[in-house]
Amino acid sequence: MDRARKDAAPPDPAVKAALERRGRDPGQLVQILRELQEWHGWLPPAALAEVARELGITLARVRGVAGFYAFLAREPQGLYRVLFADNVTDRMQGSQALMAEFCRSLWVEPGKVSEDGLVSVATTSCTGLCDQGPGLLVNGRAIPRAGRERLVQVRELILDRRPIEGWPEDLFAIEDNVRRRHALLGSGLRPGEAVKAALERAAAIETERAASDRSWREGVPQDAEGPLVMLREIERSGLRGRGGAGFTTAAKWSACRAAPDGTRYVICNADEGEPGTFKDRVLLASHADLLLDGMTIAAYCVGAREGLIYLRGEYRYLLEPLEATLERRRRAGLLGRNLLGRRGFDFDVSIHLGAGSYVCGEESALLESLEGRRGIPRNRPPYPVTHGYLGKPTVVNNVETLCAAALIAVHGGDWYRSIGTAKSAGTKILSVAGDVARPGLYEYPFGVTVREVLEEAGAECTLAVQVSGPSGTCIDASEFGRRIAFEDLPTAGAFTVFDDSRDMFEVARNYAHFFAHESCGFCTPCRVGTSMLVGILDKIHRGRGSLHELEEMSRLNPVLQASAHCGLGHTACNPVLDTLKRFRPAYERRLTSLRFAPDFDLDAALAEARRMTGRDDPGAHFEGEA
Repeated sequence: MDRARKDAAPPDPAVKAALERRGRDPGQLVQILRELQEWHGWLPPAALAEVARELGITLARVRGVAGFYAFLAREPQGLYRVLFADNVTDRMQGSQALMAEFCRSLWVEPGKVSEDGLVSVATTSCTGLCDQGPGLLVNGRAIPRAGRERLVQVRELILDRRPIEGWPEDLFAIEDNVRRRHALLGSGLRPGEAVKAALERAAAIETERAASDRSWREGVPQDAEGPLVMLREIERSGLRGRGGAGFTTAAKWSACRAAPDGTRYVICNADEGEPGTFKDRVLLASHADLLLDGMTIAAYCVGAREGLIYLRGEYRYLLEPLEATLERRRRAGLLGRNLLGRRGFDFDVSIHLGAGSYVCGEESALLESLEGRRGIPRNRPPYPVTHGYLGKPTVVNNVETLCAAALIAVHGGDWYRSIGTAKSAGTKILSVAGDVARPGLYEYPFGVTVREVLEEAGAECTLAVQVSGPSGTCIDASEFGRRIAFEDLPTAGAFTVFDDSRDMFEVARNYAHFFAHESCGFCTPCRVGTSMLVGILDKIHRGRGSLHELEEMSRLNPVLQASAHCGLGHTACNPVLDTLKRFRPAYERRLTSLRFAPDFDLDAALAEARRMTGRDDPGAHFEGEA
């Protein structure tokens, strides 16, 4: 026993600090590991073992969580970890060639650590910088517009071993690029104004009711009427979720409020990982108070006392500014106990930073991550409104939805419903990127046509538009009269433009690789199906494809639709099927045979042996083929 204690590794101060900050709570495992990663640059085995021991959980669980998230590393990554965004818009801006040149200049192989342990270079998925790419992450810090000149600067800073905290701040300057404002982006509301409006609206109704009917409060619990007043405004507004699915917000909030368990939560899903989407980046950076007002109003309506923001790992640089905003609101009485002096109205917000997982944008996977586990989507039912965070009733809404709720509190439900279309009330913020002169955010009332957006963004010779990212819909020029609305083209916000110089086969192949990379691996249909799709597209890319491959991809879709565990698998074939339907020649010109042909070419594989032996006679070729 004494010998074992003597040989044991000394306690890791980083582990102790992280555990203390997180209250030694196993539910905070992802945050503990993320903080250890920032301290060490990776997750040493001894640190993982110490975390498991101190938290009283299995080492297998700790390792499983550490291995699930892309930004957590169980092997050394070098003093500097450089990740090039591999989103299709970054590729359009030359990211692949830039990465190859950068690797050559540092004598490092892509995906590996340099021999001196200084740097590693690899790719990551969309960084939310599609309007100012190519995007780059260095030790988690986001760098926009990472063209050749900036990469030379980054290389020199790395070779000088300059701590990233001392790098020039202009390297990290990210612009909002708001091109068109409407009700939300142009609201101009002051911090707390929406919360005050919600309370005043409720108080006015209560006063009116009391004056007309002195007995109306009989049987009504104290403070029950006010939240119902606000809920009715949300219902009257017709507000629907802005994450893409468009579920009615009032119905979600009402179901959570009606759930029997007394403890409730409000969660903001700020994990926008859909390639081509970056609206939440701007809302979080420049409209955080509007979001927090919306969260507070949601808490008022459902009876929650605690809120959480799930912030995507790529937006690590927003963590400190958001924490500062929370603290400012606490000092102003806009968070904490007895908000705005209203007795019993208690609500506060904390932030959970993701660690690199697209699937955590799905609300039940997000809840798993919040509880310190791998982000694997849950079976449903039950739904989060009755069994959500920690098994309690939970409202999960995205950033834009909650901001819109704040507007409704100020201006009323009828005002909001007057904007947009009959089935799609309000406005939609579009993240416009790709082949346009003016990429950035554009806010329109629902019902705007694709053509109107293209004209305002300065698009020319447009071949295709990918609406709502790879899981959405790809349309061609014949459909540019279609409208952005739930009844026509619903979208979470991505609006990626491709002109007639682009190869839509390669666009679809990039999206297929994205889905395969981001599959959580839980269910066989998605894990295998997305890999099969990538294999087929890569085979066509190598010039070994046939009609058989096109037919095989069409057969994959119903299998994934019927048997995949979550939406990632259900939509994985969308980019391929849409481009096959609208841009089939981009596939057919690559086909080399009408019949199936094996991907492995034995005769070509023998070419190196023939060169080494100096033979090229018929006998040196497979089946005598010269």
